[in-house]
Amino acid sequence: MTTARPTRPGTAHRLAALAEEALGGALPVRLRAWDGSEAGPAAGPVLVVRSRRALRRLLWEPGELGLAQAYVTGELDFEGDLAQGLRAMWAAARERGLHPPRTALADRARALGTAARLGALGPRPPAPASQARLRGGLHSKARDRAAISHHYDLSNEFYALLLDETMAYSCGYWASDDPAFTAADAQRAKLELICRKLALEPGARLLDIGCGWGSLTLYAAERHKAQVTAVTLAAEQAAYVREQVRERGLAHRVDVVCQDYRDIDGGAYDAVATVEMGEHVGDAEYPAFAAALHRLVRPQGRVLVQQMSRGRRAPGGGAFIEAYIAPDMHMRPLGATVSLLEEAGLEVRSVEALREHYVRTVSAWHRTLEDRWDDVVKLVGVETARVWRLYLIGGALAFEEARMGVDQILSVRPTAPGAAGLPATPTTWYRAMEQS
Repeated sequence: MTTARPTRPGTAHRLAALAEEALGGALPVRLRAWDGSEAGPAAGPVLVVRSRRALRRLLWEPGELGLAQAYVTGELDFEGDLAQGLRAMWAAARERGLHPPRTALADRARALGTAARLGALGPRPPAPASQARLRGGLHSKARDRAAISHHYDLSNEFYALLLDETMAYSCGYWASDDPAFTAADAQRAKLELICRKLALEPGARLLDIGCGWGSLTLYAAERHKAQVTAVTLAAEQAAYVREQVRERGLAHRVDVVCQDYRDIDGGAYDAVATVEMGEHVGDAEYPAFAAALHRLVRPQGRVLVQQMSRGRRAPGGGAFIEAYIAPDMHMRPLGATVSLLEEAGLEVRSVEALREHYVRTVSAWHRTLEDRWDDVVKLVGVETARVWRLYLIGGALAFEEARMGVDQILSVRPTAPGAAGLPATPTTWYRAMEQS
């Protein structure tokens, strides 16, 4: 009689044991390794480790960045609903206390031992081509220009594929639950709300800092007859806005400037808007940015800042966001931004949270990405397309779970005696907004 030899655990079991030890708890998703073996929960999405190179990448860069690098290169993938997989991972961290991999010597030694047995040791894999590579001092003008170019100069054709006809790349305002109310309608409602909060009238001078593809600039000039100075650091954006100004016959109302906000001359604008640009300014530089907003607007002029936020325990943008989407960005708690604006001499008069609006906005962008996947891949390549899939799914989830927020902050520069020049109540801001 022969005794059956015990079955050797497959690669997935070794990886699962290593991951559970590193994370401090059971895996929230099923794991499939390159040899076909599987481990972990039977139901739900499956995390597929396609090659030893993925494990090697995680050894060199444990945590969020290593996972992102492996995902965008296709060395790591999700089979099933990626959003469900990320949701399960965040829920496990929140409810079961899973933590980022520890980097103590003993923990790394165990990880290296497992990797050696699996034949995964080797030199550090190069960073994916889609990862930002910036040089120079943090938030120097040259580095800021490169950071903006990395994301916003991807190509106007790509953003035209992803966004709606407004070309607004910021949180929309979902003023109606009517199924016929589209993402473009939400963007137009947001633009109208901003113009109303800024009390734009024909001839009013508006400074649009970080104008993007000109959605607010063009809307304010066409619908409210404002005189707009549009400022962007991205050359592709500036070229697009100038072409739109020419096509729409708005040259007499719009001036497009490709420059750093620190180089803006003049002042006495009736209104200043900066829509999701303040996140790129930097932590140490934000007081000077707030001071510039105060300097550029006239007394009793209004300033609207639409800006994303994160909690005190999660500042910045996160390893993946900062490496692939918005290098050097910094998000802070809402209250900290309000304090910085007030310290600059602006009086904050209204704060409106739009967090749930961003869930719907980002989800709409993601649906478009998936619907036009083949066109996106043809235009920017599969690696960049996977960057955007991870970015949009992860972003929608972060807003959904309140790990990120976004707010419209309206402030005014009061006169020396303290006059703000605002009406007692904002009765006209929301009236018939869904029809704007």
